[in-house]
Order: sequence, then C-alpha cells, then structure tokens
Amino acid sequence: MQLYYTHNLQPRVCVAMARYLNSPVEFIRADPMGVDKEAMRAINPNTLAPILVENHRSLWETDAVVCRLARLANSDIWPMDELEELIRWLSWSAHHLTLAGGTIYFWNIVAPQFTTERPDPKVMDEALDNYRQFARILDDTLATRTWLVGDKLSYADFRVATTLPFAEKARMPVEGLENLRKWHDRLMQIDAWRDPFNGLD
Repeated sequence: MQLYYTHNLQPRVCVAMARYLNSPVEFIRADPMGVDKEAMRAINPNTLAPILVENHRSLWETDAVVCRLARLANSDIWPMDELEELIRWLSWSAHHLTLAGGTIYFWNIVAPQFTTERPDPKVMDEALDNYRQFARILDDTLATRTWLVGDKLSYADFRVATTLPFAEKARMPVEGLENLRKWHDRLMQIDAWRDPFNGLD
C-alpha cells in the first residue's frame, strides 16, 4: 500500500494514524497541486492528499483513509461499539473547530510562505470568533473526561486535535483553556502525533 501525503493539516492526521497503527504503508510525499498534479488526478480527481492506494484501488479523504487503516489493523482506535459518538465528533470537527482553525492556519502559516496577500479582516475575525466558541465547548466537555469517546483514546481525539499542534504558531485563541491543553498534552506524549513526519521527506 502507498500513502501519498503532504505536510498540510489533513495529511498530517493520516500519517500520524498510519504510524500509530504501524500500518504497512509506503509513505510517498507528493505535490498534488504542483508537479504531481496530473499523476495524482488519476488516483484522486480532487488532486489533494492524503490518498491511500491499495491493490490498484485508491481511497481519499482523511477519515475514510484512517477508517481503512484501522480496520486493517483490527484496532479499536475506530470504536465500532461507540460509532455514533465517534461520528458525532468527526462531524463536529469538520464543520466547526477544524473548519475555523483551518482558516487561521492557512492565513497565518501557509499563505505567508507564498504571498503577501492578507485575508479579509471579516473572514479572519469570524474564524477567530468561531474557534474561540468551539474551543470553549471542547474545553467544557473535557472537564469531565480524559478522552472524547468512551473515556479511552480513539480517532476522535486525533481528529478533533487536527489544528492544535499549530495553535501557538498560528495564534489560535486557546489561552486559558486548561482542560483542552491537558488533553492535547496527553496526545503529544504519543510519538506518532507529536512528530508524524519523523524520518520522512
């Protein structure tokens, strides 16, 4: 199997999970929006990473790729007995916390590497306000639990934390959220999450 990745937010989650699960994948760093665009189009019409290729079949989108890797590993990191709760947090992350955090990450970390363009202040203010709101919800939730699903580590924790490794550099508003901080500190004790690209290109 081959896992095509970049160093961006979504592929980072996939690489972290593949390494956490000791998945039997060949990691291939790609440039799907650049020099590899046409080659990548054949395995993902969106020309985006991550992409998992298994027996000439391609699978894209982060959650789908991780689901497949977890099934292959027979791992309860994707807890079937708590499936509804898992899906609730994956959806919440995609539509709320990570959506807002992705905008902040893009404009404060990615865009400055390529352009002097600055975001519309209204767009940035909305993203910051939304991130504050949803990070507070997460912090309140974590006041009464160690992990998000079934009080054991699951993919929900990794997925909801997608943007948090970049919180300081991207200036995400997480100050004073001690439950969130302690929860992510626990995740950062996991080598695969702390440094998923260690030893890779």
